[in-house]
Amino acid sequence: MARQLETTFLTGQNATFIAELYTRYVEDPSSVDPSWVTFFEELHEDGRAMLQELQGASWSRHHASVIVNGEDAAPVMTRPAATGGDLSAEGVRNAVLDSIRALMLIRAYRVRGHLQANLDPLGLMVRAPHPELDYRSYGFTEADLDREIFIDNVLGLETATLRQIIRALQETYCGTIGVEFMHIQDPEQKAWIQKRIESIHNHTEFTDRGKRAILERLTEGEGFERFLQMKYTGTKRFGLEGGESLIPALEQILKRGAQLGVQDVVLGMAHRGRLNVLANVMQKPYRAIFSEFQGNPANPSDVQGSGDVKYHLGTSADRDFDGQVVHLSLTANPSHLEVVNPVVLGKVRAKQTQLDDTDRSKVMAILLHGDAAFAGQGVVAECFAMSQIEGYTTGGTVHVIINNQIGFTTLPQYSRSGPYSSDIAKMAACPIFHVNADDPEAVVHVARIATEFRQTFKMDVVIDMICYRRHGHNESDEPAFTQPLMYRKIAQHPTTRQIYAQKLVSAGVLSEDEANGLVSAFQARMEEEFQAASNFRPNKADWFEGRWTGLAQLNEEEEFREERTDVDLAVLKDVGLKLTEVPEGFNVNRKILRQLEAKKKAIETGKGIDWATAEALAFGTLLAEGTPVRLSGQDVGRGTFSQRHSVLIDQETENRFIPLNNIKDGQARYEVIDSLLSEEGVLGFEYGYSLAEPHGLTIWEGQFGDFANGAQVIFDQFISSAESKWLRVSGLTILLPHGYEGQGPEHSSARWERYLQLAAEDNWQVCNCTTPANYYHALRRQIRRNFRKPLVMMTPKSLLRHKLCVSNLEDFATGSRFRRVLPETSTNLVADEAIRRVVLCSGKVYYDLAEEREKRGLNDVAIVRIEQLYPWPHATIQKQLSRYKNAEVVWCQEEPANMGPWTFVDRRLEYALEEIGGHKAKRASYSGRRASASPATGSLKVHNAEQAKLVEDALCTSLDKLHQPFRRATALSNILP
Repeated sequence: MARQLETTFLTGQNATFIAELYTRYVEDPSSVDPSWVTFFEELHEDGRAMLQELQGASWSRHHASVIVNGEDAAPVMTRPAATGGDLSAEGVRNAVLDSIRALMLIRAYRVRGHLQANLDPLGLMVRAPHPELDYRSYGFTEADLDREIFIDNVLGLETATLRQIIRALQETYCGTIGVEFMHIQDPEQKAWIQKRIESIHNHTEFTDRGKRAILERLTEGEGFERFLQMKYTGTKRFGLEGGESLIPALEQILKRGAQLGVQDVVLGMAHRGRLNVLANVMQKPYRAIFSEFQGNPANPSDVQGSGDVKYHLGTSADRDFDGQVVHLSLTANPSHLEVVNPVVLGKVRAKQTQLDDTDRSKVMAILLHGDAAFAGQGVVAECFAMSQIEGYTTGGTVHVIINNQIGFTTLPQYSRSGPYSSDIAKMAACPIFHVNADDPEAVVHVARIATEFRQTFKMDVVIDMICYRRHGHNESDEPAFTQPLMYRKIAQHPTTRQIYAQKLVSAGVLSEDEANGLVSAFQARMEEEFQAASNFRPNKADWFEGRWTGLAQLNEEEEFREERTDVDLAVLKDVGLKLTEVPEGFNVNRKILRQLEAKKKAIETGKGIDWATAEALAFGTLLAEGTPVRLSGQDVGRGTFSQRHSVLIDQETENRFIPLNNIKDGQARYEVIDSLLSEEGVLGFEYGYSLAEPHGLTIWEGQFGDFANGAQVIFDQFISSAESKWLRVSGLTILLPHGYEGQGPEHSSARWERYLQLAAEDNWQVCNCTTPANYYHALRRQIRRNFRKPLVMMTPKSLLRHKLCVSNLEDFATGSRFRRVLPETSTNLVADEAIRRVVLCSGKVYYDLAEEREKRGLNDVAIVRIEQLYPWPHATIQKQLSRYKNAEVVWCQEEPANMGPWTFVDRRLEYALEEIGGHKAKRASYSGRRASASPATGSLKVHNAEQAKLVEDALCTSLDKLHQPFRRATALSNILP
């Protein structure tokens, strides 16, 4: 029905029927079919106002009857021009029908006008005329073109001929700007855009000074790329040629944003045009960029690290716009294109929190995209999905698509299903401004409107700047291999600066000599900067300035550092008891109430502190000390395993109560956010948050550990390597539930071998704690150190309720600390020199080993727990192994041999044993599951058999009978008893 309403009903023979429906709707909307209600609502209030104006009287059934049935009693007209002076009922009826038809035509342009807009600088985007934009589809003929029609200030016109209406619509919706906004559900937003663009026919009349400023920015953008091409021909730089209008557009966003209260802008972009933005927007010295082209490192000489290619680097700067200073930061980004988006959003959110920017008007994100990536990368949709969620909203992002109309070598028709690369933005009801990049005034115009919309409504907005790529994917690429016609056209096409300069010369804004003088002056400036580049030396690193002041780089052996993470026992008890209190009259779920009572008893007695209580104590003591805590992830408020319950829900009203926010007056804030079902987007967001907030504990928790698979690019490209590549430090904590309990391949392993494989240069910490107290200290250690490193923590599932996995309150109190290695604690073993075997392990399997050892009555097997796998506690492990010089050494794990820590620890244990000297063991033997393509079996029976065997092997089986970890099992009989 809805589709029919938009195509076939607007013919002459249906006009009377539509008028009758409309008059019924105006009097009583419920009297017409809902599909017609929706249609008439989209006509705004214009139609109703027109009819009232035309009749000069209040609306009534009689007047409706006059229009539809042609009764003789005609109302008094106040707009005789609209009827050609005919005040008869027929004249009124025709005038009203003309107005309704005109409104329908106007609405069609609002919806479809962008399809006829002149958007492609190359003229390759050819579209057939759209029938809904033909006035004949609405019952008009050529004879009606010069008849005056009353439209009550729609398009800024009270009355106009049909010809004038069409001209205004063409100028507004079909020029070099195409606007998509009728999909927006909010009437106020839609009306704002409509008024903003229709009142001025979607055009800004720039002053001569403004036009010269645009030309200057284009000259800088083009001149910079040309100079690089001349000096470093064929060198990869991913230039902006063809999209130089981006530079004046960004200038306008920043300037207008500053006028509207923006103080801080975080930018994210891929590599296309990045050097140009660094130089001409971020004002990175040209000589610094030329120095990098000459092969000099971007980092100061005293800073270690791999560095990165120049078109991935970020920077920061303060810019002054008419006395308003705006801090800019361009976030470093890998070649994974859109993956920087959530990182930028997280940084913006953190800065807004720091500035108490609750209306989100002071800090803003600008994201620059490529057309193919915007349409193809799923993280774009994840970010739009987050854009209006309470825990993640940043008050709207200004998106700019640098639309080259090609992705590497792939044309649009092969890289997306819809007409535009921007179509994905409609999921968040964003307005979309398509604009021809060869009209820089139009680009700057929409940049201004986009900024105003964002500041007014705190919503995302998209500028789709349709341009071209003058070279191939990079400057050494040959694009004519795959797009010969496009690149033949590009070779003949003048640059945007040339087109605009000629336009200004023709308009008398400046002379041709003045336009050429701008080019010559900039070229001379580039030569000066080029000569200075050979002596350029980077300034000191800025990574420990601003919010990072007082923090430092880790420059010593991590193993020998001891941070105070303990808390006075009295404070622990005060915090712990507060965690068990609920307001009077708050209806707590009975099961949770029993848990709170058990926690209270544990705190009061100081015995039996379980994992969730230890975590709450870590959070609570940090909050009491003034450190904010932010926990984000899927279902983290309750916890995947119903263990946390940090948000209590009233069973009668569903009101929320958060005990951690009610510990003491003046405490820091605890944010706990149940995220959308996203890993890459949310983890990237929290990583970005941690980059901007080093003095808060920022945590992302996977619902299960292997769910982090969906965010692997964030781990690889940012969390594990950003310090080495870009000098960007993070203290993000990642909690990954891990452990083999027979739940199958997808809910057993957090794949922690991947994080160990990425571990080097003290880039992060990988832990698998076995006691609540050690987990508590690991969390507090993240904040109490004077340096920041990410923490990847394997967290338990079954241990959350294991009777042995508890700690005493004194283990959290003064004098306690995090322990990288937990030695044997049993007092029932033989002397160290008589120990037959020492089993090293990490995580849950310790409890299986300890219980089986006790069950068998073994007193000659010691079990040592490695709580922190990386940084590898070499000296501490060596000290423990030295105690048992006559013992065999076995590494035991639950995971298959090609997974888990085995391949990580194997050689490290060998080196430790070599250095001890005189140790019976030369290498560690392996006890665990055989190598497998899948992390775990789907059969509980097989799981139990495998688990029993690996525990027995670790404790009892002679080394010569331990199976080879990578030998293929030929039958289940090799495993099953």
